[in-house]
Amino acid sequence: MTKFSPAAQAVKDAAQNAYWKWDAMCPADKAEIIAAAALRTAADQVVPADALYARSCCEFVGEQCRASLLAIAAELEGTDA
Repeated sequence: MTKFSPAAQAVKDAAQNAYWKWDAMCPADKAEIIAAAALRTAADQVVPADALYARSCCEFVGEQCRASLLAIAAELEGTDA
């Protein structure tokens, strides 16, 4: 069994949980929900929402990356960001 970093494990767990939660969906819809769950969790692992407190250029870039990942997830889910 592969040992993952905590961040990778969180993304894997989110995808797996989404898979079991939406087990009755058609395969195409399931793929979108799983991808969205993984992206949301990756955004939380890479740029946690509570870490965005300063207004340095690095914080701005992190905020933009997080927003982009969450926008992709929302699009996959068919919702607004």
